[in-house]
Amino acid sequence: MGETAVTTLDIKRIIEMLPHRYPILLVDRVIDMKEGESIVGLKNVTMNEPHFMGHFPDFPVMPGVLIIEAMAQTAALLVVHSLGKEMEGKLVYFMTIDEARFRKPVTPGDSLELHCDVIKSRGNIWKFKGEAKVGDVVHAQATFSAMLLDEKPE
Repeated sequence: MGETAVTTLDIKRIIEMLPHRYPILLVDRVIDMKEGESIVGLKNVTMNEPHFMGHFPDFPVMPGVLIIEAMAQTAALLVVHSLGKEMEGKLVYFMTIDEARFRKPVTPGDSLELHCDVIKSRGNIWKFKGEAKVGDVVHAQATFSAMLLDEKPE
């Protein structure tokens, strides 16, 4: 497994670990992490994000699929950290998204906390329970699984 002492990550470290870039990089910071168990990421939602031009012009709401993507990127950081430095930059693909629920809208100005707990892992396949919160209020939740690939698919 990876380095156990690290519990936070800044954006520079996140960019080293994930292949995602603007405008799809949706994690600004990791504020807590327990290797192989759980992670809490932070996404500061701003009006500058391109999806708000059309979703919706008079009432900007972060699309639910992007909230789930932000949870998945947070979970991917835990996977990469837990498996070690040689996994950095590898692609992580969704396998399943289940029990997705959207409770309240996420809007510009919100600090979205992305809580992900490992349900199980076997090799390069991991399953998580995720919650997206603003303060103590759950705005979205889902269970999802993903696979870390060593190479890009053909």
